[in-house]
Amino acid sequence: MNTNTPENPSAAGTAPDAASTPATPGGDAASTAVSPETRAALASTAHAPNSPGATHIRSFVHRRGHITQGQLAALERLMGAWSIPYAPRRLDPAIAFGRQAPTVLEIGFGMGETTEKIALARPDDNFLGVEVFNAGVGSLLRRIEDSNIQNLRIIQHDAVEVVRDMIAPDSLAGVHIYFPDPWPKKRHHKRRLIQPAFISLLASRIAPGGYIHCATDWEDYAVQMLEVLGNEPQLANTADGYAPRPDYRPLTKFENRGLRLGHGVWDLIFKRVA
Repeated sequence: MNTNTPENPSAAGTAPDAASTPATPGGDAASTAVSPETRAALASTAHAPNSPGATHIRSFVHRRGHITQGQLAALERLMGAWSIPYAPRRLDPAIAFGRQAPTVLEIGFGMGETTEKIALARPDDNFLGVEVFNAGVGSLLRRIEDSNIQNLRIIQHDAVEVVRDMIAPDSLAGVHIYFPDPWPKKRHHKRRLIQPAFISLLASRIAPGGYIHCATDWEDYAVQMLEVLGNEPQLANTADGYAPRPDYRPLTKFENRGLRLGHGVWDLIFKRVA
């Protein structure tokens, strides 16, 4: 789920006390050889260059973390097949996926459990997952191979810059942002991903009639999400406040555990208006 559980180790935003060095492809699996090509592909996550004069809240914080031998091996074998390198130019989904289909962007897929299930359940849609952490990318690459998923691609880079530089206006059928880092301390709320400037940018990339779906298990973050999304003129709420969880978003084991303990989960689904 959020960064307090193993479900989604991503962190939305930045923090002055967090390590700025990226998790390396070694970790506990440092003895596994990694090719120069894989190291080069991962290097872009160490620094995501801004456009001249541009500043923003990053969609992540780098933390050194554990990566398994299997995840590292998946990075080595499968990055070239299922990942798209970041580049400051527009992505053509028809070329990236080899077909014309509605494209859904997921920001911060964690270890990829939910992403895998949604992509399998919706084969007629393309799914573009953005994540920076090596363990999560390696995990989802293994899931892609094990489940023979053809409609899923990964960009390992800062999501804000991916949206700004690679996603064309009015092009996305949907956006998923599930359990982003809640930054629970009040002084860190400014580091949360769901902020007016980013939502305005993101809304401009959604086609009219497309949707943005956020979910969180932190009530005060849900309140902020509702306010930010509700104040964006390009978006309209599909519900009176919070939305019921749609069937396409599966419950994870961590979410199920939280619900059994009486924890709340809030879904928000807004549509892009013309």
